[in-house]
Amino acid sequence: MPAGVLVSFVVVFALVLCAVSVAMKFFEAKRRSQVTGMLMTASGEVRTTLSNLLKEAEPDRPTGIKALLSSLQFSRQAQVLLTEAGMTWTSSRLLAVMGAMAAFGVVMGCMFPFLLNRTVTALTLAVVCGALPYLFVRHKRKKRLAALEEQFPEALDFLARAMRAGHAFSISLEMLGQELDDPLGQEFRGLFNEQNLGATLDVALHNFATRVPLLDARFFTTSVLLQKQTGGNLSEILTRLAYIIRERFRLKGQVRAASAHGRMTAGILTVLPIATMVGLLFVAPGYLQGMAADPDGQKMIAAALVAQVLAKFFINRIIDVQV
Repeated sequence: MPAGVLVSFVVVFALVLCAVSVAMKFFEAKRRSQVTGMLMTASGEVRTTLSNLLKEAEPDRPTGIKALLSSLQFSRQAQVLLTEAGMTWTSSRLLAVMGAMAAFGVVMGCMFPFLLNRTVTALTLAVVCGALPYLFVRHKRKKRLAALEEQFPEALDFLARAMRAGHAFSISLEMLGQELDDPLGQEFRGLFNEQNLGATLDVALHNFATRVPLLDARFFTTSVLLQKQTGGNLSEILTRLAYIIRERFRLKGQVRAASAHGRMTAGILTVLPIATMVGLLFVAPGYLQGMAADPDGQKMIAAALVAQVLAKFFINRIIDVQV
C-alpha cells in the first residue's frame, strides 16, 4: 500500500475517533429530553434559554468549532430541522455524524479511485457521504410533516366534538393528546403539558406553531387566539377550519397528480446523464478521462454540470405548485 494512502487512512481514522467521542458526549441528552421538553416553556421564556437547565455550564462565549458554527448559525438551523423531523439528536451530533461519513468517503475514495483520479474520487465521495445524514434528516422531516398535515383535520374535528360535549379547551387538548396517534398526538401532548406547567396559552400555542411549521397549525393557533380575544363558538370555528384544510389537502393531491408526469420527467433527465457517465467509466474508462485531461474537455464538463443544475432548478420551479 502506498505511504500516502496509509497516512491518509491514519489521519481519517483519528478524525473518525474524534467525531465519535464528540457524539458520545451528547448521548446523555437523549435521557433528559422528555423532562427538558416539559420545562422549556413553563415560565414563558425563549425555548433555547430554558433548555440549559439540565445541561452542564458552558462558557458564555463559544470557542473553536462552536464559535465557527455559531457565526454560521448552523447549530440553530440544524436544531430546528432536527426538531421538525422529530429526532432527539443535537446539532453537534448531526455534525459529528456528517464528519464521520465524510471521512469514510475520503477513505473509500483513496482505496477505490473509480472516478478520474484519487483526489477527485475522494472529494466526491466525501461530499456525497457527508451530505447523507443531512439528507436523511430532511427526508424524515418531510415525511413527518406530511403525516402531521394528514392528521390535522381529524384532530380539529376531535377538538370540536369534545368542546360540543361540554369539555373545556384544555381538557379537550388532554383527551386529544391521549387518543390521537403520533406524531401529531405527541405535539398536542406537548401543548397540554406546557399549559399544565403554567405557560400561558399564547406562549404554548406559539411554541406549538414553531414545532409544527405548517400553514394549518398557524390557522389553528390564530383561530384559538382570536376566539380568546373576541369570543365566539370555537367548536364551530374548528369544524369549518377542518373542512377548509381537507379541501386544501384534496386540491393539493390533485395538483400532485397533475404534475406527476413533470416530476417523473425531471427525475429521469437528472439521473440519465449521471448514469451514462458512470456506465462509461466502467465500460470504457479512457473515454471520459481523455476529455477530462483536455482543457476544452474540462470546459465542456463544467458547462454540462452547470446546465444540469440549472435544468433541475427550473424544472422543479415549474412543477412546484403551491396550494
